[in-house]
This record gives sequence, structure tokens and C-alpha cells, in this order.
Amino acid sequence: MEDKQNNLMVGALMLLAGGIIGAGIALMYAPQSGEKTRKEMGRYAKKARRKGEDALEAVEDFTEQVAEMAESVGERASEILDRGKDMAYGAKKSVLKALEDGEARLVKQRSRLAKLIG
Repeated sequence: MEDKQNNLMVGALMLLAGGIIGAGIALMYAPQSGEKTRKEMGRYAKKARRKGEDALEAVEDFTEQVAEMAESVGERASEILDRGKDMAYGAKKSVLKALEDGEARLVKQRSRLAKLIG
């Protein structure tokens, strides 16, 4: 296991070293002066930094919007839940009232029957 890890580490270091050597050779044989190359690299770095900052700002805005939306959905769900509880309580009261009315009618009919029968 350690041999594989060592081989992998050596390969990665050789790849990195090759890349650095290749970049150095490319800069030496570049058709423009080092000063001009450094300026272009500086401009490229600034441009990349601006794009990175813009992307970060866009991600932060998106994150904020998602957080606000989640909060809004949570509040709305709470309101709906409360309404559901109120509706269930109202329905329960209506059913109990109907049962009481039905019971009262049954008592009334029972006494009417009792008078008729006897």
C-alpha cells in the first residue's frame, strides 16, 4: 500500500516539476519581452480577480435570496398550519353542535313517542 502511495507522490512531484520547467522554458522563448509578459500576466491576474469577486458577489446574492425565500416559505407554512388548526377547531365545534342538536331532537321525539304510546 505504501509503495503505491510513494509512487503516486513521486509521479505527482515529477508532473509538477515538469510543468514548472515547461513554463520557464516557454517564458524564455516567448516572442515578447519579459516586461511585456509580466504586464500581461498582471492584467490577466487583475481580470481574473475581478471575475472571481463578481462571481462571489453573485453567489452571495443568490444565497441571500434563497435564505429570504426559505424564511418566507417557513412563515407561510406556519400561517397555513395555524389556519388549518383554526379550521379543524371550527369543524369540531360544528360537529359537536350538530350532535347536541341531534341529541336534543332525539330526546324531544322520544318524549313525543312516550306520550303517544302511553
